[in-house]
Amino acid sequence: MQSEKKQIIMHYEKSILWLERLSDVTDKQWRLPIQQGKWTVAEVIGHLSPWDEFVLHERIPFLSTQEQMPKGPNVEQMNNEAASISRLQSMEQTLQALLKNRRLLLEAIVRLTDELWQQRLQIGRSELTLYSYFSGLVEHDRHHFSQVQNVIGEMEWI
Repeated sequence: MQSEKKQIIMHYEKSILWLERLSDVTDKQWRLPIQQGKWTVAEVIGHLSPWDEFVLHERIPFLSTQEQMPKGPNVEQMNNEAASISRLQSMEQTLQALLKNRRLLLEAIVRLTDELWQQRLQIGRSELTLYSYFSGLVEHDRHHFSQVQNVIGEMEWI
């Protein structure tokens, strides 16, 4: 297996472990904003699930075809809808939805062939590799996991 693929897989495996540990935070911690005037931990974590679902259904299936990838969603709208849902759901509901999507995404990444990791992708006007695409998603996770860790304190990102 290619080292770049292994690196991405390792991130997703560790992220699942870290997200599972979030169920130990209190509801008060779950509802704390990451900074004054910003989203709560619930909203930050809750907005990741639709993005995993998008990659799973609107990116990965198109990697091995000649079809053009679908246009991405309206980022602000998707994030706001996910945040709104997370405000209404319990911590368990939000975490279970994300963990389900994250596990499915990990399985799909594992199944991607080494050849696909070598190809260049065209997403809109951008041309990139599969590794650089997933690296961007990994950085997005790390950014938000760091924000959450700063709020809840005791749970370090793995």
